[in-house]
Amino acid sequence: MTKIQDSMTEIRDRAVRSGEGPIENIPNGPGAAAILAAGIGSAAIGVFALGAEVSTTLKGALNFYNPAGPLSGKSTVAIIVWLVAWYGLSRLWGRETVNMGAVNLAAFVLLAIGFLLTFPPFWGLFL
Repeated sequence: MTKIQDSMTEIRDRAVRSGEGPIENIPNGPGAAAILAAGIGSAAIGVFALGAEVSTTLKGALNFYNPAGPLSGKSTVAIIVWLVAWYGLSRLWGRETVNMGAVNLAAFVLLAIGFLLTFPPFWGLFL
C-alpha cells in the first residue's frame, strides 16, 4: 500500500471506532418502510378475504377473473395496497432513522391479523 492509502485507512478506522464513521450514519428508514409495508399488505389480504366472505357485493367486485373467482381481486388489491404503502413509507422515511423495534412489532401484529383473517374458522365469528 502507498502512504496515502495507509493514511486513508487509518482515518476511516478511527472514524468507525469513534462512532462518527459511515456505519453509524446509514438511515434504516427504507428498510423499515419495506418491513412495515409487508405487514400492511398482509393485513390487507386478510381484510379483503374476510370482506369477500361477509359481503356478496364485495365478493362480486373482487371477481376480476372468473376461473379464479374473488381470489384474483383479493390478491391484486392487496398487492396494490402493499405497493402504495411501501412507496408512501419509503418517501416518508427515506433519510430517517426509525425505531426498528416498534416497526418490527407493528409489522408482526399486522402479519398476525392478516393470517387470522384468512383463517376460515375465524370467519364463523362474523358470519
